This record gives sequence, C-alpha cells and structure tokens, in this order.
Amino acid sequence: MTDFTERMKRVQEETEIVLRKTQEEMKQQADREKKEVKEWKKEDKVILSTKDLVLKKRLAKKLVDWYVGLYFIDEIVSTNMVKLQLPTLMRIYPVMNISHIVW
Repeated sequence: MTDFTERMKRVQEETEIVLRKTQEEMKQQADREKKEVKEWKKEDKVILSTKDLVLKKRLAKKLVDWYVGLYFIDEIVSTNMVKLQLPTLMRIYPVMNISHIVW
C-alpha cells in the first residue's frame, strides 16, 4: 500500500509541475497582445472610435469618419469601462469599453 501512495504522490507532483508550466505559457500568450492602459479620470476629453459602433442613418462604411467627437468622461465605471457624456442624438449606450476610446 505504501508503494502505491508514494507513486501517486510522485504523479501528483509531476502533474502540478506540468500544470504550472502550462499556466505560465498560457499567460505569456495572453499578455502578448495587451497594451499599456492609460488611467482615465472624470472630465477627461476623449475621442470615440466608430469601428464597432452601430450608428443610425449611417452612410457607407468607407464614407464614415474613423473617430467622432470630443466627449467628456462622466464617470469611471470600472478599470476598463467609462461612461461618456454623449449627445442624445447619437442614441447609443454611453458606457464604453476603453478599447473604443482614443486619446
């Protein structure tokens, strides 16, 4: 019985080592695409990217500006979400991911 338990402990230790190594490799792959995030604060002026926005009465995609406005940040919702002071005519939800914000 002790031989079995020793073998199982050894297998478990080897498995933990392999899992840690795999976890580190996966973290390196995920962090490769990450950029430095600017710390936004309330009342900062920002420009909004139109890349993924669905705007009403939109012209052909190639005729639309890449960026719109100069909008103020109304509040910081989380580390990657901000609420903007958008005009009511835009009719889009004002909470945006920081990936849509430039400047």
